[in-house]
Amino acid sequence: MSKLNWRNFEEVAAEKGLKIFSPRDISLFFDVSPRAARGFLGYNTKRGFIIKLKRGIYTLKKNLPPDFLIANKLYEPSYVSLSTALSFHQLIPETVYSITSVTPKPTREFEVLGRTFSYNRIKKEAFAGYEPREISGETVLVATPEKAVVDFLYFVSLGKRSYNDRLKIKQVDREKLGKMVELFENQRLSELLGKVFENSDA
Repeated sequence: MSKLNWRNFEEVAAEKGLKIFSPRDISLFFDVSPRAARGFLGYNTKRGFIIKLKRGIYTLKKNLPPDFLIANKLYEPSYVSLSTALSFHQLIPETVYSITSVTPKPTREFEVLGRTFSYNRIKKEAFAGYEPREISGETVLVATPEKAVVDFLYFVSLGKRSYNDRLKIKQVDREKLGKMVELFENQRLSELLGKVFENSDA
């Protein structure tokens, strides 16, 4: 077992591909107490070598992970969706600067590294329709095009988001959209999707 010092930590982090880590990870990899792990992280955060993303979650300053991976790890379980995923799938023309995700947990928002990471609550039964995607060598969870659309329309139906007239609804699979809508069991959502298709066919 390697001794817990900065040089050994960098080697282990590189070997294991650690981009985001916790005190528990340090305890396991170096067989040290939780207190020692927290002390190591606190000391190297003060030195500027490590960045604290939130309580209990850290990253290396010189090897920052992609935003989508940060989004997945800041608040688990979650996956990137809504406007961020719509932009990622090129279903809206806008560039989205905040990172939006959905989660079955309470709604939350974090300010990290100058970016806003927001998490919007959906019911557990609708927490599906996402897939692993590789970004900058990291595997992250992102809504499929159809689920990103349905998640977005769900919050529009609740009056919590404004509809985007530039949504490229015709580029997604209608049958898959229908299956994603069924997860919510929400009449207003079903009616809204119908209206969106009516307008797009007009």
